Amino acid sequence: MEAIDFSLIDWSRGQFALTAMFHWMFVPLTLGLSFIVAFMETLYVKTGNEEWKRITRFWMKIFGINFAIGVSTGLILEFEFGTNWSNYSWFVGDIFGAPLAIEGIMAFFMESTFIAVMFFGWNKVSKKFHLASTWLTAIGANISAIWILVANAWMQDPVGTKFNPETARNEMTNFWDVFLSPTAVNKFMHTITSSFTLASLVVIGISAWFLLRKREVLFAKRSTLVASVFGLIAAFATIFTGDSSGRKIAFSQPMKLAAMEALYDGQSQAPLVALGTLKHSESGTAVLEEEYGFKFEIPYALSYMVYRSPDGFVPGINDLVFGNEEQGLISYNEKINRGAEAIATLREFKKAKERGDAEVYNELRAKFNDPVWLENYYRYLGYGYYQGRDINELIPNVRMSFYTFRIMVVLGFHFLLLSLIVLILSLKNIWGDKKWLLWVALLTIPLPWIASQSGWVLAELGRQPWVVYELMPTISAVSKINPGAVQLTFWIFLATFTVLFIAEIKIMLSQIKKGPEGK
Repeated sequence: MEAIDFSLIDWSRGQFALTAMFHWMFVPLTLGLSFIVAFMETLYVKTGNEEWKRITRFWMKIFGINFAIGVSTGLILEFEFGTNWSNYSWFVGDIFGAPLAIEGIMAFFMESTFIAVMFFGWNKVSKKFHLASTWLTAIGANISAIWILVANAWMQDPVGTKFNPETARNEMTNFWDVFLSPTAVNKFMHTITSSFTLASLVVIGISAWFLLRKREVLFAKRSTLVASVFGLIAAFATIFTGDSSGRKIAFSQPMKLAAMEALYDGQSQAPLVALGTLKHSESGTAVLEEEYGFKFEIPYALSYMVYRSPDGFVPGINDLVFGNEEQGLISYNEKINRGAEAIATLREFKKAKERGDAEVYNELRAKFNDPVWLENYYRYLGYGYYQGRDINELIPNVRMSFYTFRIMVVLGFHFLLLSLIVLILSLKNIWGDKKWLLWVALLTIPLPWIASQSGWVLAELGRQPWVVYELMPTISAVSKINPGAVQLTFWIFLATFTVLFIAEIKIMLSQIKKGPEGK
């Protein structure tokens, strides 16, 4: 097997992670704020109250700043698929390309068409047409997210496709299986609702800053009321969709769930570790285990979360790596052998085609049409690349998965509680009198980004070493380019993104200090 350049892989992953994480700093605020702005403008049109117009225009400017930078970083991200991950792009181009193309043709076109009216159409078009443009911009922005998340969900759980050995590509067989897969639906709903929560908390936090300075009190109170209602609903929905996502992961990516819980030996009546710390084990086993420094468990909760029954068996890392005959789990070594046979079959198929051996060609071609062979061998194609390699390369980063999951969950409950308290106090019109709570809301502003980024780190690192789950590992997906070129562009992107981030923060702070225009 060809030697693997881990320097190239690491730098390519680092560059993509840098771009993706920076891009995601702006997207969730854009997604959530677009609907908050639309709701505010709806109140203006229905009431005719000019104060709602001032409020709408202020938050619309915050939306616009994020929208512009989010678009620019997203374009860089899409180019990296071709430059750094060309093998991946070839393998899944017919699947991954379709959602991205639809996003560009339909959703982005929808956004770019109506966003001009949204920003520059005040007093130039009717109130209702302007309101419709604002709503269509919000819908378009969120439709864009659908297609990106569908593509990512397919990488996590490849469905609705068939492998074509003639081209060595996956081809879509059923669009609706891809678009409406449980993984795609859960990922979209969880990502969107968490973005709505983030935007709501940003509005609440900035409004708290105005109230602490006793500026624009009416503006701040009305903004808070809308955001707290929106945020409370979104926070509840985020927790609910997060639970659904966890159940889906348990069946489609059991290793990710085991890593999230640092669960090495599977068990029935499995507890959920609410809080804990990890330390390296000196066990000396084939799998490098982590041990708990301390942990606080909720009895039976993990089994109940997965199976809705306390008696369900949740497999651990050792069960998945070494197999568990009683639970019907085959070992990774067996999967590696089956994957190696699938790779060998594909190579022999290509050779038979090249030398014109029709008998062997037809015999091997039939295997790729045989559901039993596909289920027992092709399904594990990606494992074949790990023949003779350390088994630990097939286990995701347990420590990172464990901590990012708990950061996300703990902060999620904080957001729910804060939104509820703020809404109750806003309805009683005493929200602005609670100085301690204003400070809590203000200091909470960066926390939704930490939770959101933690969620994506968990989703992507927990999937490792797979780019396409069990079919294509990261080590086979990169382009064959000079690692030095990737390193150079990494530092260029880091410098560029840092400048953009500083500029964006300065523009945002300047706009916030200026406050809403007119009286």
